[in-house]
Amino acid sequence: MLETPTRVVVTGAAGFIGSHLCERLLSAGHEVVGIDSFSDYYERASKERNVEAAGKHGSFTLEESDLVDADLDRLLQGATVVFHLAGQPGVRPSWGSHFDRYVHDNIVATQRLLEALREEPVKRLVFASSSSVYGDAEMFPTKETALPRPVSPYGMTKLAAEHLTFVYMRNFGIPATSLRYFTVYGPRQRPDMAFCRFMEALVEEQEIEIFGDGEQTREFTYVSDAVDGTVKAASADVVGQIINLGGGSRVTVNRVLHTLEEISHVQPRRKHLPAAPGDPRHTGASINLAREKLGWEPRVSLREGLTKQWDWFLATSAKSPGVSRR
Repeated sequence: MLETPTRVVVTGAAGFIGSHLCERLLSAGHEVVGIDSFSDYYERASKERNVEAAGKHGSFTLEESDLVDADLDRLLQGATVVFHLAGQPGVRPSWGSHFDRYVHDNIVATQRLLEALREEPVKRLVFASSSSVYGDAEMFPTKETALPRPVSPYGMTKLAAEHLTFVYMRNFGIPATSLRYFTVYGPRQRPDMAFCRFMEALVEEQEIEIFGDGEQTREFTYVSDAVDGTVKAASADVVGQIINLGGGSRVTVNRVLHTLEEISHVQPRRKHLPAAPGDPRHTGASINLAREKLGWEPRVSLREGLTKQWDWFLATSAKSPGVSRR
């Protein structure tokens, strides 16, 4: 853990995980410089709401900048740790003409940050990678030593950014570690992600679109657990290592919907669509390395986490009459 209050930089600070991370760091007494480009991937108002709480804190500064052309020398000055969470998310939109955006936001932006860190040394760079780098893994739970075989352009760009961080570590001594998040969920989840889409459909009494038969499995990780592992990675002896952060068990999408039905008391109407290109059939994390190196353990069960996200969703959305708060 970061025991002594220090100056830290969080890229992607207004995003889903980044905003939670900023609040966690501020509550621990750190000075936080947040950087976010407020891209148009989803509405700006949502991201502004994400950082409302952090923005009220006297130790928080938010800089609206694209990492590719930001004044990083100024923003990184005096920082001890950099948490690099900025990037263009989403598997399905990464095909076709949008690919340029993924290269810009995930690869070029990371390279610019690494170049700046050559001139402004830090004690740790924590890079937020993704389970998407594994693609269709051959073994479950998947260990960090598994050969990465991304099956989407998004996963490829995250793997390229991982490689970049270690190229700069080997050549210029930047003390980097990469965390591979497995499907993070919870309050403030991006509106394009499955749980948000499911909840919106339940509230609006619309069909829930499921890509494939629903028997695909995912490792779901609650956001506070992901943040806890991220903070621990800033001071643990893990320079040069890749570490999985997963929720502790694999669950089918159909099981998620059943749990949501029990929580919401709304019966979902399913609409099955063809499986989407780039979506792996299964994901599942071996988290033994995180346990050993970070002293980390996921604490929030799927039912508990879904309940918290459902309550948040109802509190922040224009919900339909009669939808239960339990």
